Amino acid sequence: MPKFPLLCAMMFLQFFVWGSWYVTAGTFVGPMGWDQSTTGWIYSAGPIAAMITPLFLGLIADRFFASQRVLAVMHALGAIVMLVLVPGAIETKDANSFEWYVLIYMLCYMPTLGLSNTIAFTHIENPEKQFPIARVFGTLGWIAAVTLVSKGLQADTLPIMFQVAGYSSVAMAFLSWVLPHTPPPLAGKKVSIAETLGLGALVMLKRPAFAVFMLCSFLICIPLAGYYSYGNQFAATVWPEAGFYMSFGQWAEVGFMLIMPLCFRRLGVKKMLAIGMAAWVVRYGLWSFGAPDSIAWMVLGGILLHGICYDFFFVTGQIYVDQQARPEIRGQAQSFLVIMTQGVGMFLGAQIVTGIVESNTVDTVPDWSQIWFWPGVGAAAILLLFLVAFRESRKAA
Repeated sequence: MPKFPLLCAMMFLQFFVWGSWYVTAGTFVGPMGWDQSTTGWIYSAGPIAAMITPLFLGLIADRFFASQRVLAVMHALGAIVMLVLVPGAIETKDANSFEWYVLIYMLCYMPTLGLSNTIAFTHIENPEKQFPIARVFGTLGWIAAVTLVSKGLQADTLPIMFQVAGYSSVAMAFLSWVLPHTPPPLAGKKVSIAETLGLGALVMLKRPAFAVFMLCSFLICIPLAGYYSYGNQFAATVWPEAGFYMSFGQWAEVGFMLIMPLCFRRLGVKKMLAIGMAAWVVRYGLWSFGAPDSIAWMVLGGILLHGICYDFFFVTGQIYVDQQARPEIRGQAQSFLVIMTQGVGMFLGAQIVTGIVESNTVDTVPDWSQIWFWPGVGAAAILLLFLVAFRESRKAA
């Protein structure tokens, strides 16, 4: 079978697995009778795994085993967690065990993101043209999963979402066995813990512009975490199939991804990053003002801003790091960015926003207007800091 269709199928299933439960898990917590601290820990599991994943990939998977084999094993382990362990915790309504099982699952899942990228880049002949196409299939997989669970199965609050995740993980494990052979990329090389954590990129912090970029990227992820942790719960106050409407954000992401090259040429890094941060301020503003009356267009408008929020901030940030890093430390620089944003920043954000939700909830009814007000203020302050302190260097390292 030709390689490229297999790689597209891999990306589709890779993100189908994640999207099948991640958006709607927060909405599932309430009907179980669990408090919001469980939501906070569910959405802290991914960031914790993101901090640990580079060690697993750099020290073990990328040195000793074929990437497609590790991909198969990790998805198989994830399937066991979702199909064997999670149902037991749900049946007994044991929130503590459920939180631990989600963490174990994410420790299995997060390495597969890097592994699938490694497999794709190894076998794609023209990465600049073909990888974006393959990656779009990943976004389509996420949309398909959320649509199936939320609209098709009406399961925003039902445990069937975890079964969908488990069975699709089984399918992904089987697909991995027929993927092109991908030898361990770091076979025979000595890799230190410092390298796997991206600490070689610390030297880049001597440049004021890069230091400001990293600081603001880390800080902005704290208010950003609220969208991922509680966005679906909030959307459920407007629509019963909240996850389905949240998937509109991924459609917007696809659209903005297509126009990003044009925007990058015309606007440059600073304006792109600033627009991405400003979109988060506008989103939370719309949600805060629209919450008291459940104004659907304001809630939907905030969801549709996801294209700008994600592409203009995260994707532009990755491109900026690639431009600024010397070739020999580019991988470390990207790892450092992921750990500081998707790891530490998102972890702190999930915990802090959960505290905001708990302090603005009376008789199990959240005051969403106040809840979204504070992340909006935080994002605005960080945007102001970025605009004042960041001086764009158009010259790559």
